[in-house]
Order: sequence, then C-alpha cells, then structure tokens
Amino acid sequence: MNGLLLDATGLTRAIARMAHEIAERNPQTSELAMVGIQKGGITLSRRLASVLERICNHAVPLGVLDVSMYRDDLNVRAAPDIQPTQVPFDVAGRTIVLVDDVLFTGRTVRAALDALHDLGRPRRVQLAVLVDRGHRELPIRADFVGKNVPTSNTQWIKVRLTEGQSNDAVELEEVPR
Repeated sequence: MNGLLLDATGLTRAIARMAHEIAERNPQTSELAMVGIQKGGITLSRRLASVLERICNHAVPLGVLDVSMYRDDLNVRAAPDIQPTQVPFDVAGRTIVLVDDVLFTGRTVRAALDALHDLGRPRRVQLAVLVDRGHRELPIRADFVGKNVPTSNTQWIKVRLTEGQSNDAVELEEVPR
C-alpha cells in the first residue's frame, strides 16, 4: 500500500499543533531550545522554532546534532556520512526538544541522547517527531507527535520538507524487495 499521509496543508497543521503542545508543556519558554537531528530533523526543528517564536514572542535557540558516530550499528553500516553538529548555546540547565522526522526503532534517538550528553547536562530532554511508525527496539517514546502511522516492516515513511513548503508531503511506500 502506497499513499499520501500528509500533504503540505496537513504538515503545516501538524507542525503548528506540535509547537502549541510544546509551548503548553513548557511554560518557562526562556529555558527552551530545539535541537534537530541530522538530517531529517533539521527542517522540522526550524519550522517548529519559527512557530514557537510567534507563540512565545521570543526566539527559541536552535541547534543541529549529528549522531553518526554515536550509533550502535557502525560495524554493520557503510562509512557514516558525518554532518556538522552546531549547538550555539549551552545545553546545561535547559529543556531541550530533540527533533526528528520519523521515529522507528529508537536507536537514532538513543544515539542523539548520547551525543547531547557530551555537550552538557540539560535539565530535561523531550522528543518531537513528525511521524511515529512504531516498531520500537528500545524503550523510547515521543513527547510530541505529528502523526502516528502503524506500519509493517515492508513499508517506509518518506518525508519531504522543502524550504518553499508547497511540495511538502509525507508518504507511505512499500520497500522494494
């Protein structure tokens, strides 16, 4: 089964809802910061931070985290495509919202927690994902979810977030065998 799960309008609504939920759960917005996980979480974290800025009436610090060298499957993957980590603020004492596009096994989030810990000790870490597709291998769950999509192991979630936003989409695809 292939199909469109969210179009550009649906994505905009999901991101706005997630941003409002983040603001509601974190009344001390001055302590809040967003960290997008390379690569899928970067555009989503920027959009969430932009909406939060309008809600909170102040900028929300934004960072980017590469987890390539923190993954527990380095020995079975091709050479990692290492991207820059840029967290231009002190994470200590802050509420950090880790952001990724799809939550699947939980292993990327575990790697992100390890990478984040190397930068300091946040007061609290929350997880925001656009799509939760299930199939967890670790005891990790998202605090903020755009859409829950139960999938089979023969399916894949394709997220397309563009700068122009008009071509944005989330699609469900069958994995070619």
